[in-house]
Amino acid sequence: MSQTVVLGVIGSDAHVVGITILEQAFSAAGFDVVNLGVQTSQEEFAEEAVTHDAEAVLVSSLYGHAEQDCQGFHEVLAESDVDAVTYIGGNLAVGQDEFDQTRRTFRKLGFDRVFDSETDPEDAIEALREDLQITPTESERATISS
Repeated sequence: MSQTVVLGVIGSDAHVVGITILEQAFSAAGFDVVNLGVQTSQEEFAEEAVTHDAEAVLVSSLYGHAEQDCQGFHEVLAESDVDAVTYIGGNLAVGQDEFDQTRRTFRKLGFDRVFDSETDPEDAIEALREDLQITPTESERATISS
């Protein structure tokens, strides 16, 4: 059974390249991907997570205002009865020198994992497999080790 992930760029952010790369990488890794595109509202994330019975919601933000855009995000998900792993990644804060502080901020907002803009998509895929307790198939293990 394939696992479904909903991904999109939250708020007023219009940076599309990152989620396009993520869509391709997660699809190639065997996930069903619902790409909401850019300038996605919290409510759209919740609605699509419910519609597609998503196991994960992946939020991207590159314009540095993710903290404002994500205030109340997990409450919106809870109100829609979304029970999914939540990740956020990108350039999440303007002028933030210490990513550890940024990570703590978004963990307090409820995100299960927080990634910086330099994260390789394979690292996010590996983390999601771990969080969803997905073990790679024999052919995937052979591909990974080669």
